[in-house]
Amino acid sequence: MLGDANVCATLAVKDLAAGRQFYEQVLGLSETIMESDYAVVYKSGDSALQVYPSQFAGTNQATAATWQVDDLPAVVADLKQKGVVFEHYDNPGIEMEGEDIHVMGNERAVWFKDPDGNILCIHAS
Repeated sequence: MLGDANVCATLAVKDLAAGRQFYEQVLGLSETIMESDYAVVYKSGDSALQVYPSQFAGTNQATAATWQVDDLPAVVADLKQKGVVFEHYDNPGIEMEGEDIHVMGNERAVWFKDPDGNILCIHAS
């Protein structure tokens, strides 16, 4: 039923203006699909990301959104220049490439948090 429908990741932020600053200026999501006083929806590749204000922002303790990229080291370097601090997880079977990239077989990923504590991932295979 929903297999052919588009899906949009949805992230809560405490302050929409501050959230917009991070998602637009730091992550580079510049094309909006919809915006109102209550939410903004960004185009991201062939998908979308909605950011909206909520008192429950940052309470999810798991990955909330993942981007797939081709050149992970370049994206990591760019985000580091913009002040992003990457998370480090010490799980069995995970090796590190450099100081921030987690390697799990053929998969490579980094995790970081937005200003409200939402855990975001960038992934490459």
